[in-house]
Amino acid sequence: MKNVAASNQRLADKLMAEGRLSPDGHATAVAYVALHGGRIEDALIENEILSETDLLRYVATESSTRFVSTEKLYKASIDRGILSLVPRKLAEQHQVFPVLYDDAAKALSVVTPDPDNLAALAEVRVAAGVRTVNALVARPAAVMAAIQRAYHNDPSLFATLMRPGTLQLSVDRFHTSNTTTGPSHSTGPAPATPLVVQHESKGLQADAAPQPQPAPQPAAAPPRPPPPAQERAARPQALPASVAPDYVETLNVLVSLLENSRQDLRGHSALTARLVRKVCDRMGLPAHQIAAYVVAAYLHDLGKAGTYHLTALNVAEYDGHRAAAQKVFNVPERFLQAVQLTSDTKSAVNGMYERFDGRGFPLGLAGKDIPLGARILAVADTYADLTQNPRNPARKMLTAGEAMQFLAKHRGVIFDPTVVDLFRAEVAGDDLRAKILADRVNVLVVDQDPEDVTVLELKLLEAGFDVHVARTMQQALHELRTRDFTVVISEVDLDSKDAGLTLRSTIASEETGKKVLVWIVYTRKTDRQLAEIVFELGVDDLITKPSPPEVFVAKLRQLVERKRARTQAAAPARGVSGSLAEMALPDVVQILWHGRKTCTVKLKTSKGTGDIGFVDGQIVDARLPPHRGEEAFYRMLNLKDGEFQIDPQTIPKDKTIEVSPEGLLLEGMRRLDEGLV
Repeated sequence: MKNVAASNQRLADKLMAEGRLSPDGHATAVAYVALHGGRIEDALIENEILSETDLLRYVATESSTRFVSTEKLYKASIDRGILSLVPRKLAEQHQVFPVLYDDAAKALSVVTPDPDNLAALAEVRVAAGVRTVNALVARPAAVMAAIQRAYHNDPSLFATLMRPGTLQLSVDRFHTSNTTTGPSHSTGPAPATPLVVQHESKGLQADAAPQPQPAPQPAAAPPRPPPPAQERAARPQALPASVAPDYVETLNVLVSLLENSRQDLRGHSALTARLVRKVCDRMGLPAHQIAAYVVAAYLHDLGKAGTYHLTALNVAEYDGHRAAAQKVFNVPERFLQAVQLTSDTKSAVNGMYERFDGRGFPLGLAGKDIPLGARILAVADTYADLTQNPRNPARKMLTAGEAMQFLAKHRGVIFDPTVVDLFRAEVAGDDLRAKILADRVNVLVVDQDPEDVTVLELKLLEAGFDVHVARTMQQALHELRTRDFTVVISEVDLDSKDAGLTLRSTIASEETGKKVLVWIVYTRKTDRQLAEIVFELGVDDLITKPSPPEVFVAKLRQLVERKRARTQAAAPARGVSGSLAEMALPDVVQILWHGRKTCTVKLKTSKGTGDIGFVDGQIVDARLPPHRGEEAFYRMLNLKDGEFQIDPQTIPKDKTIEVSPEGLLLEGMRRLDEGLV
């Protein structure tokens, strides 16, 4: 095979010497190859320095052959018999892709970016057992995309190439003369044999052969046998279940660090990933597919930190966003080409700007033809943008309910209606969780330092607190105005100096401030003047970093208990009701169990009424007449419709169940799976 670096340089130099490439274009293309690797042809096309047609026409003319456009190659349907003539390893090694075979002349036509590489073509001729190999020219990336799709059944590389407005539909012809291997040079018509490459109603022609009738579409090929171990090893693999959590957590850390410079979007990808996981879990997708979509959520904005935040909604609504997205939609995959992302991850990222009505890009897919991961990611990314970024299309950060109303306007047009409905159910479920855990201590940690925040967050979660994190003053204001928090723990310096003090004074002057029971300033600053300002603002305590997390949590708990005892006379707890369609009974059980609640859950369904008694989170009794105890609980798990009410005033008196909630749920799920209840 030719030396790629030398070939790149020669082609670029020749184009510039002939005036077809400007010095600036030459420098840009060479720098792009140095940074990203690959071929100079792809660099010239990708950066719109030369069009694909002009470049391929030039290369084809130099080699006295013809060229095949990316779109033409994308639409080709290649018979398995033709593919079998060129082994996969040989096709990948020399970047040759078989497209036509003339049985009478024993002539094989291949598409390659190197039509003058006679040594490679000779190898193909010997391996295929043919007399002649005719070489047609195509873009290097298009040849690799064709190989990947045909040999690995992976069309994702084509998605990255099918950018609107840049692809040509023609095959140019040039005069040729005679050789054994290499470009075809026949001057007379080739024997009329059936073509096996169809492009809608036309076939790719070999040289100047007369146009034959299109061959019927070959029947679907039978399933291929599993490839040998060495061939499987070369393919991108799904993340193993045992590796995925560590891999995903590493992505979380790395992407969060990259997003630190995006003031309004810090933590955006992590939030999007959490939303994607929630919807995937609700759909019951397999673990490897969930992991692939979560990875896509972490990577979807990689390399897109330009003027606009490019969500499916923004791109559909604004021409500037759309133009920007068309240039960078496949940047995450290009940046991580060596990582071998799974096809599910690539299709999710590359297809997130498709629209449900078919008016999106890069492929203009519609409805369920859009990859599932792309449909989920489009909604999750937009929802996160609407609730987190003040520069979204609503021009303000929306509450969960407002964001869902915003999404619903584009249901069935931009977004998949089913995915939007799943999100609505998840948001409703989050509201119910918040109501059920209303007396739990909700903590907002406001700090830019990821290390300090992570350590503190873990200790607070361990101690039973419900923790939320904000990185900037604007994010903190949004959280405080849309949620109820018992405790705020804030650094002094946030996105600007003393922003933590401004946050405190702003909230103290609003109605929202009355809901915050305890406010702690947690900072590395130790000067006396700061202490005076802090306590003048009504802050409950000033704690200097670093403080042992165990001591901090103990001190916080005492502060909360003292202030609660002082400020509220035990108001009667309120009950919470909801629909089993919004939140399934196992979810209700887990929330009450982990929240260590004492209450009775009353069920009212078309199949009857029942109740489950909790004491400190443990299930002690269950009734579903005529059943009681464990059997009643297992039968209630099968109830899918109806209403539930959580009554904190009714405390169970009898104990008919000794098994832990976890054991009950596991056994109940087993019985449901086996149809025993």
